[in-house]
Amino acid sequence: MLKHKWEYIKNWVFDHKIKSIAVLIVFLLYYFSLPRTLFDEPYVTVLESTEGNLLGAKIARDGQWRFPEQDTIPEKFKQCLVNYEDQYFYYHWGFNPVAMVHALLQNYRSSRVVRGGSTITQQVIRLSREHQQRTYWEKLIELILATRLEFRYSKDKILNLYSAHAPFGGNVVGLEMASWRYFGIKPDQLSWAETATLAVLPNAPSLIYPGKNQQILLQKRNRLLHKLLDKRIIDSLTYNLSLAEALPQKPYDLPQTASHLLDRVARTNAGKRIQSTIKSDLQQRVNQLAQQYYLQYKQNEVYNLAVLVVDVKSRKVLAYVGNAPTDKTHQKDVDIITAPRSTGSILKPLLYAGMLNDGKLLPNTLVADVPTQISGYSPENYNRTYDGAVPAHVALSRSLNIPCVLMLQQYGIYKFYEELQKFQIRDINKHPDHYGLSLILGGAEANLWDLCKTYANLSSTLNYYNHTGRYRAKELADLVIDTDQNVDFGKEQKQEQVLDAGSIWLTYNAMKEVNRPTGDEAWKFYDSALELAWKTGTSFGNRDAWAIGTSKDYVVGVWVGNATGEGRPLLTGVGSAAPLLFDVFRLLPRANWFETPVEDLVEADICQLSGSLAKEGCPKVKAYIPVNGVRTKTCPYHQWVHLDHSEHYRVNSSCEPVDQIVTKSWFVLPPVMEWYYKSKHADYALLPPFREDCAAALGVTMDFIYPKDYYSKIYLTKDFSGEVQPVILKVAHTQPHMKLFWYANDHFLGSTETFHEMPFKASSGTYLITVTDEYGSELKRKIEVVND
Repeated sequence: MLKHKWEYIKNWVFDHKIKSIAVLIVFLLYYFSLPRTLFDEPYVTVLESTEGNLLGAKIARDGQWRFPEQDTIPEKFKQCLVNYEDQYFYYHWGFNPVAMVHALLQNYRSSRVVRGGSTITQQVIRLSREHQQRTYWEKLIELILATRLEFRYSKDKILNLYSAHAPFGGNVVGLEMASWRYFGIKPDQLSWAETATLAVLPNAPSLIYPGKNQQILLQKRNRLLHKLLDKRIIDSLTYNLSLAEALPQKPYDLPQTASHLLDRVARTNAGKRIQSTIKSDLQQRVNQLAQQYYLQYKQNEVYNLAVLVVDVKSRKVLAYVGNAPTDKTHQKDVDIITAPRSTGSILKPLLYAGMLNDGKLLPNTLVADVPTQISGYSPENYNRTYDGAVPAHVALSRSLNIPCVLMLQQYGIYKFYEELQKFQIRDINKHPDHYGLSLILGGAEANLWDLCKTYANLSSTLNYYNHTGRYRAKELADLVIDTDQNVDFGKEQKQEQVLDAGSIWLTYNAMKEVNRPTGDEAWKFYDSALELAWKTGTSFGNRDAWAIGTSKDYVVGVWVGNATGEGRPLLTGVGSAAPLLFDVFRLLPRANWFETPVEDLVEADICQLSGSLAKEGCPKVKAYIPVNGVRTKTCPYHQWVHLDHSEHYRVNSSCEPVDQIVTKSWFVLPPVMEWYYKSKHADYALLPPFREDCAAALGVTMDFIYPKDYYSKIYLTKDFSGEVQPVILKVAHTQPHMKLFWYANDHFLGSTETFHEMPFKASSGTYLITVTDEYGSELKRKIEVVND
């Protein structure tokens, strides 16, 4: 008996163990039957503004317009969808047995499928398994998976899945795309009639095509609207107004408000929804300006332009116009903002600021502006004139090429190159010797993105220092186009990264004086004037026109030209890019001018005429200079001269009693600088001549204008008739009426007076040119003439 009981217990336990394992297996199969990722499909790349407005979308790689799933769907669509597709949606666990039975009976009586009994949950499963054959076995699988889906997700989540993946005709998938395609608006802006139209459409997506079965679509929509009225979801007024609304006809195009930014985002974020930093209204208004200027400039066969607007404080890009609204023939798809282009003069402020910061220059230091040749390189000013000498800040504001080349020679190409590398201007990546002194005149390439980033960094450095008296370790941050990106500026520190606040402020003051475009020349005289630090640039051959400006809060960069690199005669920075720059700034809130970083400046006595640190004998003015400015040299141009009592002649002890000699400080420029300077400055007083009874003073009183270097190779050119033209040798003398005598290898060439220019034509060879004046002062230059 006991043995039988023991056998019974063992069998019972074994039986139940098998059943338990079977139940567990069934449970596990059920639990894992639903894939973790329900929809493994490519999505459209979506670009939105910072306010959430659609800026553009790029089709998914499978050719479908399928937007990424939203977190929520509009309440109107929920009501319409549930009442049309599955009115017991919120009460069942994935399937509705009553609806399934009714559907089977109705289809049996009609001998065809006239009604489906699937719930919204089942339809989600069917959409996720769209490549499966339609069989009763597949129907059973869908039913099981539908119940499993109900356990995994909330009802709202299931509605979201359906709304994102339901077909809406053609290659339009999902509510969001359908709303844009058929009505041109966001889903939450749809009317009841429009929402009802989209709710019935997945049931028969072919009905949407204009002129094809639209009466059937209209009847479906109106029946749904009537059901909503019966259930008091809408009132009678809304119902009647909805019935009067027409069905969609011609499909709408998606917004393309920032197409080039969309392409840029799609390269790294394909299939994602990116909320950008772009301000929708500003982007649209900048687009309108770009359109206006494009229509104007294409008359001169200039077909491309780009505009970038940056918030200084956050480094957020607020507007991004990668190209003009041109055509494919003129490279409309090229994103100019990231394209390397010749810089023209746009780097000059960085050189000026670097020299201020390094104690190599003061804002008013005179810089030579004379014909210059450096190792065969002969820079020229844009207007091909010379001022002799100009204050450094004037050379910057007028964008004079020769002074800037001489400044770069003094500062050092390698040092300036290192500065540009710190600013991470990525397209300047060849060896400094590759660029040479042309680096400052457009010999290098940069892109609008890096240049705007650089000026935003400078403005932010100045603002932050004025606010805190310190700098940040990572101030040189990149620009941001995604709201999910955060800029890490690093910890505070005493030392600046590249340029200190004082040098930046002085540079911006010089840039504020840049000549404005036509129509805005008198900007200083009206209260509403835009105070901007800005700079233009024009590359060689008029291929690139630049304008970059900064206020306290914003940086705007503009490029105008042809993406093909073709130059146009009237294309210049000030004439083409600057007007657009100022129009964009007028769209932005006004800001006060940058505060003075007093703690990062020192007040010093400056020579009023030379702009250098004053020495004894200089007329002095007080001025703010950078901290390192105290290391610069004192005025090199004021010298003590001895005059007779009339002060009309220079004298010395050989011709005038010492007690009657008048000693006076005199501003004297070197001969070549003086030659050009005096024609621009009527108040420049020439050094008085020596009285005839005095021995001539020692020292150089003349200098070569051309050739400047002691040894030069000169190529003689031919005119249109084929005749060889002479080289014109030029000398400047401090005494205008002094007679000069010219020699070539001891062969007398002739004499000159007042205008010291001597034509010289010879056969190929090396010649020693000697020039003497009446006092016996002598100059020599060795030249190699090539006459082939």
